[in-house]
Amino acid sequence: MAQHNDLGKWGESLAVDRLTAEGFAILETNWRMGHLELDIVARRGDTVVVAEVKTRSDLDVDPLESIDNRKIRNIVRAAEVFIDSRKLPHRVRFDLFAINGTPDNYTLEHLPDAFHPPVRTYR
Repeated sequence: MAQHNDLGKWGESLAVDRLTAEGFAILETNWRMGHLELDIVARRGDTVVVAEVKTRSDLDVDPLESIDNRKIRNIVRAAEVFIDSRKLPHRVRFDLFAINGTPDNYTLEHLPDAFHPPVRTYR
C-alpha cells in the first residue's frame, strides 16, 4: 500500500477516536457507492455526523485547502444517498478534520459543523 494511503488511514483512525470519545457511534468508514464516497459517518442521538478527513505529513501545509466547493457538493451528495438508503434522521452535521504530521508529531483540528449544504437554485 502506498505511503499516502497509510497516512490517510492513520488520520481517519484519529478522527474515529475523537468522535468515539465524544460519544458518537461509528456507522461507516470509507463508504463508497460508485464515484460517491464518505470518510466517516457517525451518530449520536438524532444527529448524524458526516466527517471528511484530510491528512498531510507536512506540518506547513493546510489540509483544509483541498476542501473546495466541488468537494463540498460531492460530500453532500454522497451524504444524501447514504442517509436516504439507511432511512436515518435528517439532522445532519458536516465536520472536517485536519491532521498534520506523523504519528510521532502531529496536530489535529476538528471543525464541527464546518459547512452547510449549498442551496440549490432552479430556473
